[in-house]
Amino acid sequence: MRLPSFRSVGDALKDRFDGASRVMVSNAELEPPALRNDPTPHRVPRRDRYRFQLRPHNPDHKSPGAKDLVYLESSPGFCEKNPRLGIPGTHGRTCNDTSIGVDGCDLMCCGRGYRTETMFVKERCN
Repeated sequence: MRLPSFRSVGDALKDRFDGASRVMVSNAELEPPALRNDPTPHRVPRRDRYRFQLRPHNPDHKSPGAKDLVYLESSPGFCEKNPRLGIPGTHGRTCNDTSIGVDGCDLMCCGRGYRTETMFVKERCN
């Protein structure tokens, strides 16, 4: 039996990531049956006593399956400054306009556009 290629595993994870859905957890579902005033908590199998149900954040969406990726809250944006979360934002940072990486202007400036400066440096020869 062969393992799948690294590429195919990565592609499958990326597909799941792109299809991840926001969920919420009902507080009542997190409590053990005895605390919920269920009439017969001793009849609930042990494996089910602390089970909780993930419900879609948007009621129009279906509940996630066992293999679906889910998240409880959206990630913060790193483009805009957010002092409460300690995010400095990217406004005013220096970027590399020829790079396609994370230091590149297209990614770092978050689609806001950027201003370029051309500098000429004169140096003496040894």
